[in-house]
Amino acid sequence: MSSFPIEAAADLAATAALLEMGEKLGVSHLFDADILTAEDIAATADLPTDAAQSFVDALLAAALIVPAGHGYTVAADFPDRRHAAGYISWAINANRPYIDHIDDYLRHPVLAREKFLRNGREVAVSSKWIGEQAFYPLIMSTILGKAPAKMVDLGSGAAGLLIKVLTALPATNGVAVDISSGACAEARAAAGRAGVADRLTVVQSPIQALVEDPAALQGADLIHAGFVFHDLLPEEEATFDALLAACRDALAPGGVVAITDSVPYADSERERRFSSVFTYTHILMGRQLLTEEHWLAKFAAAGFSDATCDAHRFPGGRLFVATK
Repeated sequence: MSSFPIEAAADLAATAALLEMGEKLGVSHLFDADILTAEDIAATADLPTDAAQSFVDALLAAALIVPAGHGYTVAADFPDRRHAAGYISWAINANRPYIDHIDDYLRHPVLAREKFLRNGREVAVSSKWIGEQAFYPLIMSTILGKAPAKMVDLGSGAAGLLIKVLTALPATNGVAVDISSGACAEARAAAGRAGVADRLTVVQSPIQALVEDPAALQGADLIHAGFVFHDLLPEEEATFDALLAACRDALAPGGVVAITDSVPYADSERERRFSSVFTYTHILMGRQLLTEEHWLAKFAAAGFSDATCDAHRFPGGRLFVATK
């Protein structure tokens, strides 16, 4: 037996590859079940059982799953490994267009942005793997501490965060706002599965439309937005400012806006490497990330009485909480 140390990068790359395979097969949700079997994978992915078993064997060899009862369950460190793999998946797969076509982006950025687009599902999946440990904990503790009677989530996707909140807070009602018809349909279905459909209203709309029609925001105790406001910058800065003001005006007395976003090129040793690729890919997208100071100035200009900033575990991620 060699005395070489464990190659952390090799372990991480292998985990990411196997989990990506599971995602492509459409069986990722099975990892959250109490017991996983080859038959489950075969039925879900429409595979022969022996083919599904070969995938299970690879997961077992990688110690991502362990035997349990008549099947398998995920290893104790599976959540940590999936979280870490999310960074690989996000950087290498979700942002593949910027890697494959970097020359085009540097020479002809406007044309490249129109021609080479990210895969939205890969962005969503990798972000979820990261977010379970890197930004959900801080925002969930903030929301649960406020216990809002009404919460609105801007750019809610499939409403995963809202459904978690509604499950934890039986007296809370939620409004999910997203531009994607597919995400809205999945949000309704997921709310039904979770038993909270009667407390979740799904609104298909771009967030910009809320400036002219803020009805969905009205009376909210908490308005959340995760990584969506920067999509308005720099071209729609006036809309950005107007939307912040509309959120402030629509809040119930004492209500708060909670925004998760990234600051550019965070320079602490813990954050600087991942923050550099996050910032640079957004520059290639033509997006602008605001500094902490710039965010706080925006909240003041929108009329909020107070605003705070806390760091997420996610490198470069910040949670801004602004009070009406």
